[in-house]
Formats: sequence, structure tokens, C-alpha cells
Amino acid sequence: MNKSSLSDRQKLARLAIIAVIPLLLIALLLWAGGWLDRSRLTSDKLVTALEKSGGRHPGFRRNHAKGVCILGDFSSNGNASALSRAALFAPGVTPVVGRLAIAGGNPHAPDYTVPVRSMALAFYQKNGEQWRTGMNAMPFFPVQSVEGFYDLQAATLPDARTGKPDPAKVQAFVQQHPEIKRFFGWAKQAVPSSSWVSDRFNSLNAFNFIDAAGHSHLVRWSMVPHADYQPIAVKEKGDADFLRNDLQQRLAQGPQHWDLIITEADAGDKGNDASVAWPEDRRKITAGTLTIHTMTAQLDGACNDINYDPLILPDGIAASDDPLLNARSSAYAKSYNARTHEQAGAH
Repeated sequence: MNKSSLSDRQKLARLAIIAVIPLLLIALLLWAGGWLDRSRLTSDKLVTALEKSGGRHPGFRRNHAKGVCILGDFSSNGNASALSRAALFAPGVTPVVGRLAIAGGNPHAPDYTVPVRSMALAFYQKNGEQWRTGMNAMPFFPVQSVEGFYDLQAATLPDARTGKPDPAKVQAFVQQHPEIKRFFGWAKQAVPSSSWVSDRFNSLNAFNFIDAAGHSHLVRWSMVPHADYQPIAVKEKGDADFLRNDLQQRLAQGPQHWDLIITEADAGDKGNDASVAWPEDRRKITAGTLTIHTMTAQLDGACNDINYDPLILPDGIAASDDPLLNARSSAYAKSYNARTHEQAGAH
């Protein structure tokens, strides 16, 4: 084996580590939804994998364990009401309870060690219905199928001798699932920002908006920040909690804002393949502005007792045929029940 080939494999292994950090929980989600053969993959094995990655931390979420609660509101301009009859898209203001977090199961992980961040939101409509959504600061999912994701987990399990993925297994996985090259390409050049408030958060999964006439529109959405992007700097890499500290300082100066951008699919776009980003020329609608006014620690905050299940949807929003959605919903419930039971036992 020549040095060039070995170097390529080592690069793939490093990229695989980046890819697997935000995705370990998804494997548990898929198992819970019944999408994986239980003779090959059990919940015990997956929980063990999660705890090997982030450690066992009772009372915390199994992924995106480290975060803060945020309180604010969504001001709709009415533009999205042509696509969805959901009440929150009519002109007006809807209260929001959310959470900003970093990927991984360790609630004490230094912020600068985790490349993927998340935003979860619960919108409280006046009619009592809710819209809950979880978004990530990456442009697409690494693979196109449940089977591909299972193979990714097997390929990226740390080798007992080195503590890192086996480059040969990763290379074999890439050959079998070439679509992951898109994700590796993004991960290789992506530089995390210096602040949550300058991150763009994407739904990744597609959903259907239902209009007043009952017509369905396939969409994805993003929260696009008003704050300008600044790459992570040396000073942030010396502060394990720089994201929380930065957010606290910014909110002391005033509210922080994101625009909700709805992207409507074209005729050829798929709703069941989150590994493919839709072309940039797709129709986009600015539906309104999310404004965050305050933040609190998560264990004492309003977000602590919220299960950000992506299938808690108001009339006017429905699931697409993406197979990950039912699996996510099932496992979120399992994780929620486990951590709330652990928290109750701690008191």
C-alpha cells in the first residue's frame, strides 16, 4: 500500500468522525421506528454506542445534551399562508419556546469540539395546537437510505486498538454508498461559526404544507440569521462554554433574529431523500421573523420538559414520505421518558 492511499484513508477516517457525531442518535431513532432489522441491531447496542461516544449522563437528552433554553416569538408576515393554512402563518405573533444545543451526548463537552449545532422550537398557536421542529446547522443528511445509515454506523465504530474508525472500513463504505462524498466534502471545508446567532439551521427532512383548499406543497425550511457569520476564533477555542457566553452577551444588548425561509420543491424534487439539497433556484418565501428575547439554563428552563418531536404538527403541516420522521418521533418519546424519569429520581 502506498503512502498516498494510506493518507486518503486517514482523511476519510477523520471525516467519518465528524459525520458520526450528530448521527449516532439517529440510529437509535431508526431502531425505535422499526426500520432496522433487530437481529442485526439492538437498542442495547445502540445505547452502548451513544454512551461510548458521549458517556452516560442520566437526566440529559441522549443527543444534543448540552444546550440552553430560549424564549421568544415568531412574527408572521402572512406570506406563507398561501402554502399552509396553519394559524401561525397568518399575520400576527406566536410565542416560541426553543433550545439551542450542540450535537453529542456529553452535556459537559467543550463547545469548540463539536462541529454540528441545533435549534429546536415549539410554536404555541392560540387555538392550542403546536408546531415543533428540530433543525441542524448542516445542509443535508449524509446518506440517502436507512440501510446506508446502518452501514455508516458499522463502518465508523472505533477500532479497539486505535480508538478511531478503521480507514479501510470507511473507504469500503464510501465505495458502497458514494452519496456520502457530498457530506464529506461539506464537512472537510466547513468552518463552525463563532456564535449560535450567526448559524443557519435547516430542517433537512421535507414536510407537506396544506393550503386552505387542501392542496399539498412539498417544502423544507431554514432559520436564516440576521447576524453576520464570523468563523470560530482562537479565543473561542479557549472557552468551553463560548456559545452560551456569547449568546448571553448578545441578548444583554438586545433581541436576536432569524428569518424563517420556506423552500418549495419543484416537480422533480424528492421528499424522501434528505441527503440531497434542492437546487438554489427553488422558490423561496420569507414567512416571518423569529425573535429571541431571553435565555435560561436548560435544567431550570421551559425547554427542559419539551419533547421536540418533529411530528407534533398543527393543521396545515403534515409529514412527508421521509422514513426517518416516524423513527425520530418514536425514539424522541423513549429518550424523553427516560430522562424525565431520571430527573424525577434525582429529587
